[in-house]
Amino acid sequence: MNIDIIASMVPMVGLRLGASLILVIVFVALLLGTGVCQKVRCRRRAGQRVLMLGTKPLARWIIEEIGRRRDLGWAVVGVVENVDKLALTLDATRPDRIVVGLAAGVRLPFALLLEARARGIRVEGAVETFERLTGKLALEALPAGSIVYSDAFQPRRRDLVLTRILSLTLAALGLLLCLPLLTLIAVAIKLNSRGPVFFIQERVGRRGRTFRLIKFRTMRPVEGAHSEWERDNSDRITPLGKRLRRYRLDELPQLLNVLRGQMNLVGPRPHPVTNLAELARAARGLHDEAIPYYSMRCAVPPGITGWAQVRYRYANSLEEEMEKVRYDLYYVKHMSVWLDMRILLETVTAVFMGRGLARPVAVSTSGDAAVSRLEAA
Repeated sequence: MNIDIIASMVPMVGLRLGASLILVIVFVALLLGTGVCQKVRCRRRAGQRVLMLGTKPLARWIIEEIGRRRDLGWAVVGVVENVDKLALTLDATRPDRIVVGLAAGVRLPFALLLEARARGIRVEGAVETFERLTGKLALEALPAGSIVYSDAFQPRRRDLVLTRILSLTLAALGLLLCLPLLTLIAVAIKLNSRGPVFFIQERVGRRGRTFRLIKFRTMRPVEGAHSEWERDNSDRITPLGKRLRRYRLDELPQLLNVLRGQMNLVGPRPHPVTNLAELARAARGLHDEAIPYYSMRCAVPPGITGWAQVRYRYANSLEEEMEKVRYDLYYVKHMSVWLDMRILLETVTAVFMGRGLARPVAVSTSGDAAVSRLEAA
């Protein structure tokens, strides 16, 4: 009887393994396709002749960035400080793109710019060009009204559903395939140092909801409040923990958080609850209007990896953490299943090459207040 039952299960197991293999093949194909499309888009943008209209600080930064970024293939063919000279400069330089970076209060030459567009010249603001070149948002230059009334930072339901399906499918498959590895890591942690196998911490999720994030412990436990940045805790990181961190294996248990609906595979990294007030206050200071950028960051589910992780180095100060907010908001603005696949491809590449990714950090509080414990992020 038992033999019959086992025999009847063999086809089911085969079907599941076959389905898993098909999913892996499809996912890899999509990732490679995303990478190819990205290269094609970059080639199409190469060889651009750029005319800069205006010389405000952001415009000057763009000029310098184009000069540094030889990979872009862009060239600044002229800078127009006086809008009355725009017509002559257009005829002399014949640009492919006009970047408008006029100071506040300067009259915008609408007629000439519309005529340029009719001639096939791309016209865009300095804020959009900055975003295109850096993959982050120039928060100080964004008008407060455009943020309040814009739908750009409200992810579409379609994108939320598709990214959730992608995360749920890959998390379930990943957990199934990595189960033997998870078991080996858990045993190794237990044998390597005293303390629990898992590190569990309250984190901030979508719309400010909190959840318990789970990951493999990589540090020796301490009594009481400890903290601040990872550089101050290097003596606590175990030898095994260093290896786990290098290849991001300590994050694998968060696949459970994904299956529970608390996280996606891709999204802004969730910060500890104890750091929320400090981070939110610092984010408000990025704009004269005290815009609550941190709450905008929470408009999408947090992720195991994210745009900030593949685009920015490890943050080891509050200022650097705010720099990552610019990348996080870029992701919120452009959230899509295709961007998720691109981020996953870059993450997998970085992990296999052992380059590692940036980690969210804990923020110390001033005065005598206790500092949150940093077991990484």
